[in-house]
Amino acid sequence: MDRRASAPHQPSGRRTALVPAARLQGWADRFAASHGAVAEDLDDGGLLLRAADGATAMLKAPWPADGRPGRGGTELERLASLANQERGLGLLLVRRGGYAIAAASGSTILASKSGSRFLEAKATAEQASRIFNEHRIEYIVPGGDRVLVDQLLSQPLLKAIAGRTRLAFLDIQGPKTAVLAKAAADACSVRITVTDPQP
Repeated sequence: MDRRASAPHQPSGRRTALVPAARLQGWADRFAASHGAVAEDLDDGGLLLRAADGATAMLKAPWPADGRPGRGGTELERLASLANQERGLGLLLVRRGGYAIAAASGSTILASKSGSRFLEAKATAEQASRIFNEHRIEYIVPGGDRVLVDQLLSQPLLKAIAGRTRLAFLDIQGPKTAVLAKAAADACSVRITVTDPQP
């Protein structure tokens, strides 16, 4: 399995992977090779793959279609196409030990700012506002400390941005410039939760 990131504290027999759109078909082929013939069902806001041996994989696009659905002859192709679209992202990664803020188009970082310590919320919000207001931000990509992210998005300077849809929360241990490229790539990846067959 193509595992670029794993969700923490998952039940035994369940694991999560973040797979780029370009590698989604290969991932699905390997899943079928390991678990047998696969049936596709649209379920719970995603694409559910049910394998012959009882294993399942729930595939979720990184963002909603928002009137721009993916194209293709199969649900898997449409999901990969949707995930491959360029969307405007505002990355907001914060912890007490630092912060990293960026505007991105898909996985491409357009502008960023980071610091080795978390400033008080107003000062960090000023940095985020400056970057976000200069670029097209369709979705917020939060990460790090949920409480600090909520504090930042409650600041008056970020009122307009706070109303944007939030994508899946990223587990970021050390927010800094070096992690922004991976965070943007992860934000654009298909989130796959695999559940092993019951014994």
